[in-house]
Amino acid sequence: MNETVYWIWMQLALGAGARTDDILSAFPSARALYDSDDVTRRISGVWTAKQLDKLGRTRIEDAQRIMEKCARAGCTVLTPQDDAYPTGLRNLADRPLALYVRGDPSCLSDRLAIAVVGSRRASMYSLDVARQLSRDLARAGAVVVSGCALGVDSAAHTGAIYGAGKTVGVLGCGFGARYLMANEALREQVAQNGALVTEYPPGTDALASHFPLRNRLISGVSAGVLVIEAGEKSGSLITARLAAEQGRDVFGVPGDLTSLDYTGVNRLIRDGAKPVFSARDVLEEYMWVYDDLSLETLAQQPLQPVKQSPAPAPAPVPAAQVKPQRRQPDGSISEAARAVLGQFADTPLYTDDLVRATGFEPNRVFTALTELEICGFIKMIEGKRYTLVE
Repeated sequence: MNETVYWIWMQLALGAGARTDDILSAFPSARALYDSDDVTRRISGVWTAKQLDKLGRTRIEDAQRIMEKCARAGCTVLTPQDDAYPTGLRNLADRPLALYVRGDPSCLSDRLAIAVVGSRRASMYSLDVARQLSRDLARAGAVVVSGCALGVDSAAHTGAIYGAGKTVGVLGCGFGARYLMANEALREQVAQNGALVTEYPPGTDALASHFPLRNRLISGVSAGVLVIEAGEKSGSLITARLAAEQGRDVFGVPGDLTSLDYTGVNRLIRDGAKPVFSARDVLEEYMWVYDDLSLETLAQQPLQPVKQSPAPAPAPVPAAQVKPQRRQPDGSISEAARAVLGQFADTPLYTDDLVRATGFEPNRVFTALTELEICGFIKMIEGKRYTLVE
């Protein structure tokens, strides 16, 4: 039987986030644990009574079915015995025993990885900063890691893709689960331009308890964590705390001192996180370790804030100019993306225009724009405006 099946069996029995370092010091492999008897397990002293009961009730056939499902879906399963298992996770006391990957597993180990996290309800300014920083990090050769959620996560993945770089999305559910379907197109792009990663078997639903556990993997596979817009109780602060505990670097983009939306990230900076004004501020910490970084591709000046002024009046269109023909949407895009697409005609639009026209919150408009860009309906042009693709 494939050794990987035994690791899946062990993870099914223990669950995600279980402390595994003591167990693996007593049993050299998942196969050795499976072959051991109840007496051997008990005298090892590394198990709780609940864990011993679960080990006895978990069937190897369930692990085999998961392995077969992964093979059909083209999903790679990495375990601590595999060379491709992420280097950053090997020393975690609660490292995953089975890691499910769609895309390129080498993104998890072979290059500098920087996690970019922040609010799911971020301001348009923070979303733009996240996208610009992630684009520049990717252009310089870093892998951008985030959680495939709304807000800053989506902006980070999108920016890395714009930068023609690699990005990794760490999920709090199994592949195939119906979670945040508005971001399904983005997740597909992440898998094609890097990797999607989860410790949950295919089909596992997204539960609230999964996301704090997921955060340890976001920081674990990364050399540093960059926080953009985080309130006092933001989940991003959990990732930052875990990063510090794991010996990773913590960075923060300073925010408005008068806004509660930035209290968390400003406190991180006060307590020692490095303030970031450009991608160089992050990359210069690693340029002596990773000699493949291309810092010369980055602008010297700090990022500029997004202009929130209304769109200027459009210039007259010459009569002879061919107007773009609107591609008709099908059922593959979300309702929000369909509504945003309906606002486009001949004139390029700013994000603010679409917020006013649709009445949607900025995060919802940004997600819809990302979906429409990925699906080829619109594109960004000079001045941070969007226009139809001809």
